[in-house]
Amino acid sequence: MSSAPLSHQDINNTSAAGGSIALAGNYPNLRNVAIGTRDFLKGLKLSFCLASRPPKPYPVIPFRRDPDFIDRSDLLSRVDERCSQRAGRAALVGLGGVGKSQLAIEYAYRTGDQLPDSWVFWVHASNAARFEQGYRYIADVIKIRGRNDPKVDIFKLVHNWLCGCEAKWLLILDNVDNTDLLPETGDAGPGEQGTSVDSEPRQPIRAYLPQSQNGSILVTSRSKDVALKLVEEKDIVVVQPMAAAHALSLLERKLGPLDQGDDTAELAAALEFMPLAIVQAAAYISQRSPRCSVQRYLEDYRKSDRKKTSLLKYEGGQLRRDWEARNSIIITWQISFEHIRQERPSASDLLSLMSFFDRQGIPEVLVRKRAEIGNGHRSQEDRDEHDGREEEEDNEDNLSEGSEDDGFEDDVQTLRDYSFLSVGTDGTFEMHALVQLATRKWLEANRKLEQWKQCYIKNLSAEFPTGEHENWTYCHALFPHAKSAVTQRPKAEGSLREWASLLYRAAWYALRKGNIAEAVDLSFMAMKVRKKILGQEHEETLSSIGMVGQAYSLGGRWKEAEELEVQVMETMKRVLGKEHPDTLASIGNLASTYWNQGRWKDAEELEV
Repeated sequence: MSSAPLSHQDINNTSAAGGSIALAGNYPNLRNVAIGTRDFLKGLKLSFCLASRPPKPYPVIPFRRDPDFIDRSDLLSRVDERCSQRAGRAALVGLGGVGKSQLAIEYAYRTGDQLPDSWVFWVHASNAARFEQGYRYIADVIKIRGRNDPKVDIFKLVHNWLCGCEAKWLLILDNVDNTDLLPETGDAGPGEQGTSVDSEPRQPIRAYLPQSQNGSILVTSRSKDVALKLVEEKDIVVVQPMAAAHALSLLERKLGPLDQGDDTAELAAALEFMPLAIVQAAAYISQRSPRCSVQRYLEDYRKSDRKKTSLLKYEGGQLRRDWEARNSIIITWQISFEHIRQERPSASDLLSLMSFFDRQGIPEVLVRKRAEIGNGHRSQEDRDEHDGREEEEDNEDNLSEGSEDDGFEDDVQTLRDYSFLSVGTDGTFEMHALVQLATRKWLEANRKLEQWKQCYIKNLSAEFPTGEHENWTYCHALFPHAKSAVTQRPKAEGSLREWASLLYRAAWYALRKGNIAEAVDLSFMAMKVRKKILGQEHEETLSSIGMVGQAYSLGGRWKEAEELEVQVMETMKRVLGKEHPDTLASIGNLASTYWNQGRWKDAEELEV
């Protein structure tokens, strides 16, 4: 039966205010439409309210809390001291793999525990894409209106929301190694989505970090120079490798109770108390247990640089790092090397040269002279890449002495900013041995190892004096670097001759100081090289043979000493003549060996 038409009275009986329908009976279709319309409007109103109102504040942290975290309380206390202030900021700065992100994760959870009604946001800021991704995620979490507009500037949107947020918030920017993250809109590559309106240039990252009374910002960075563009000097918290006790605790937590004596302490020390390296080693050992133990790992680690590098490139064990970050401490550092090479090639050259010396007490004089080899062997790609920058920095062909000094100091500061280099109280330079190893492997991969090895040998050989008493103070300072040269034998014949001369003078000093074993080793290596490239009867070769003979004599190896000293004496008589000072000196050395054996008559005959 069809429904009768509505009268004015029927319509007036409809209650719009409550959404109820007064009509009944003959008008069921109209009632259904009205009810549907009412429910739709209610849902629309509810959706609008939900979209406009952010959820209750909570920590948004992309990593689980680490149950094995070692509390370096002084560091987190210093971070909290700065971040607990109004509009507070702090920056954790240090080497890659030293534990900055792990400290930030723990601080994020502690903030959430202490301030349950606060926001904690985490943004990966290693590059522009990740920074934008982080801000878009924040916009989604807090449901900012307009966030899905393709023309909206997501950075300004989040920035403005944080400025007006009434709740407390902490923003963590992880891995900020470049503050100029956001290129101009016109520079966006094909397929990249711009986020600025009307082609307005994007601003550096610092422009989107609000100075809010309710918020604080924590930055992690490998570069102090970069961090200082976001925070003040007093806000920098330098993260060093772990204390020995903390490193041992970390190993024990990762491996379980240990009963391996001094091996555990030795392994922690060999890894230079670097948290990432320790976690790497623990994961390697755990996965290969029981066939691999701390002792076995340590033995393999000490076999050679090649084996050491292989172990340090292992990427297991660290789940609380960004998916783009490498879990190998060697690779982590090499990424920083590449960044330095691109931004300041001369600082990269300095790092390359320093990687061959002993890790401590590197005098400035040994590393200033590097331009001739470094620039002469830099690849065409490197030269082309930096020609424009160098022309802007210096339009003159020759730098003044002051400019060279400034350049060197800038290079040193760059390496210090990345924590690759430190300056001792006596003004000499220091490095981590693992950083040196990583640098040399990086040079090897880029086919530059030999050229910087030659530069190192050349500089050190030019500076190392003879072993006479008046040179002992300077010899003492340079001797550890000369011993490092033992494992850095060059390939080129000219450099090999310099290497032999360096070892000879180092042996001379060791002999005069009574370090017989070192004198034997150093002089024997020099002798072998000189015999090969100069011949058996060359003066330098004879001097080396004589040095080995003297070392044998002082070490009580009389027969071996006598054989060498007789050989030197007879050759010098024939080549230089009986009255030559070097011939007479060789006779004196042989006579001394006879005297030490109690062979008085043989000694007297030689002296006569």
